[in-house]
Amino acid sequence: MAPSEQTVLQFGPSSATLSAKVHPLVIFNICDYYVRRPDQAERVIGTLLGSISPDGVIEILNSYAVPHSESSGQVALDIEYHHNMLLSHLKVNPKEVIVGWYSTGLGVTGGSALIHEFYSREVSNPVHLTVDTGFENGKGTIKAYVSVNLSLGDRQLAAQFQEIPLDRRMVEAEQVGYDILKTTSVDKLPNDLEGMEASIERLLALIDDVYKYVDNVVEGHVEPDNSIGRFISETVSSLPKLSPSAFDKLVNNSLQDNMLLLYLSSITRTQLGLAEKLNTAAQIL
Repeated sequence: MAPSEQTVLQFGPSSATLSAKVHPLVIFNICDYYVRRPDQAERVIGTLLGSISPDGVIEILNSYAVPHSESSGQVALDIEYHHNMLLSHLKVNPKEVIVGWYSTGLGVTGGSALIHEFYSREVSNPVHLTVDTGFENGKGTIKAYVSVNLSLGDRQLAAQFQEIPLDRRMVEAEQVGYDILKTTSVDKLPNDLEGMEASIERLLALIDDVYKYVDNVVEGHVEPDNSIGRFISETVSSLPKLSPSAFDKLVNNSLQDNMLLLYLSSITRTQLGLAEKLNTAAQIL
């Protein structure tokens, strides 16, 4: 008796080797368009531009919104607008290509599969970025997904969104702006000194976390990680060897330069405001 043939239920190519990096400009663009969205729109979607490295890292550098409408599980995209915007972007940044699409809200929704299918025809294995513009509890949840096919033999049954690692590429100044964006309301924007203070406090907190980790490893409470150890060693060795007095002098000189710039900019604003008022008074007379 011949052995019976078995049909194996399997997923498509694994997403374990894929990861994404998103630049802050993309997040700010998405939030800006969400604020200016039409009244009847519950979410906004758009195209992600960037580059894809050979090792599977998707770097998201830019984005633009695409008008759409959703009703009764159906999604309609303005494809002509999408192609016109893409051509305009390619004239400015010809090296940027379509890497996926974004939508606002928490996680993947029902209509996301239809939109993802369209972008799958634009680029192979697009990434889907979701941005929580509601900032629940002061947290802006940003996640990246790719679609993995579920097949039964040669027959494709469905597609499943799988989350991939996402890295937010922010320098300190951009991180300060992003922290302000996450708050529902602010009295005023921080000046340069307040931004520097917030950055230093964050740096001290990170150094304190490193101290605790090293102490726990030395005392045997935590299993050592060679990659973390190498990273700490490289970071410490990259620091310049300065005496405390030389370091204090360097910081004070930099602080004095910043104070001088603030003073000069304040004088300039005052002079421009006075000149504008004098010009207005002269026109009235």
